[in-house]
Amino acid sequence: MNPITTAHAEFCLDVFKELSRNNVGENIFFSPLTVFYALSMLLLGARGKSAEQMEKVLHYDNFSEFLNPKMKDFYECSQGRRKYSEFGALLSQINQMNSLSIANRIYGTRTITFHKQYLRCSERLFQAKLQTVDFELSTEETRRSINTWVENKTNGKVTNLFGKGTIDPSSVMVLVSAIYFKGQWKNKFEKRDTVKAPFHISVGKSAVVDMMYQTGTFKLAFIKEPQMQVLELPYANNNLRMIILLPVGTANVNQIEKHLNVKMLQEWTNSSNMVEREVDVHIPKFNLAVKYDLNSLLKSLGMRNIFSVATADLSGMSPDKGLYLSKVIHKSYVDVNEEGTEAAAATGESIAVKRLPVTVQFTANSPFLFTIQDKSGNILFTGKLVSP
Repeated sequence: MNPITTAHAEFCLDVFKELSRNNVGENIFFSPLTVFYALSMLLLGARGKSAEQMEKVLHYDNFSEFLNPKMKDFYECSQGRRKYSEFGALLSQINQMNSLSIANRIYGTRTITFHKQYLRCSERLFQAKLQTVDFELSTEETRRSINTWVENKTNGKVTNLFGKGTIDPSSVMVLVSAIYFKGQWKNKFEKRDTVKAPFHISVGKSAVVDMMYQTGTFKLAFIKEPQMQVLELPYANNNLRMIILLPVGTANVNQIEKHLNVKMLQEWTNSSNMVEREVDVHIPKFNLAVKYDLNSLLKSLGMRNIFSVATADLSGMSPDKGLYLSKVIHKSYVDVNEEGTEAAAATGESIAVKRLPVTVQFTANSPFLFTIQDKSGNILFTGKLVSP
């Protein structure tokens, strides 16, 4: 993995674990990429302690070659902060995928002066243009305008991102990042093979779901500790894949989460550690629409100064005082069905390659983790299905 992909993966798992801790027993689904983008756009204009905290939370501080601690002025994007040019290249790579689109936009109040350099860099690196609006006199009109833009960029799947009252007349800047994905399975499930079957939510609690089925050749890994099967389901263009981490035996999804870190995830999902086998695949149809207010979560990870008018330093964005981040809201949508997926937001010794039956059973009828990744390992979506 390149440093940006690694930083993004670290941030993804930090957010996932916080969401899981704060939403016990609930489904989890979000796009770490869009949150990472929006915050990176903000970091481009952050300075001082605000920038230091953001760099730590986004794991940029692990890569000293990306940082320039002596930077006081707003340099050219290509200077001082190499991470941004790296990130711009990642954005271009992702936007070349026909099934996926990601778009960023800055909404700024007419009463604030923004550094032209910041606006040029945002557009060059994040393809994000500034849309001037009137938060003070046209608050509701602005809120509806932003929501309409997000809805259009996500094919109507992410609606009402900013609910009534989340944008107020005192707002000066809103950063928006939207992602939409509609992928066809490389090997589609036949609708006639979908049957009603139990999904074991917890001990003594089950629900009847639509369970899809197919037999085919898939990459599969068997993990010894914690016990799980890892299945790779590729999408039609071979650029993207869904990875399902399914606990088996006496293991459960909580045990997988306890062992989860970037090194382990890379090990578990590495294609070279998987074996192509004939697999009977049973996975439930499901769709999730989940919304999170990330303010308290980001503060708990260490990003505190940027949320306070007294301590936020966004002098790289504007010469005006009093700029701070008031709200980070994330909403995502996923629909997994027979056709495909539609979504809008240890050591090698632990890999067990055994002598296996001719056909292996993979039956996802209990809670599991899943990610949607590109072939470079960038995590576009992450989730935990507890109850379809």
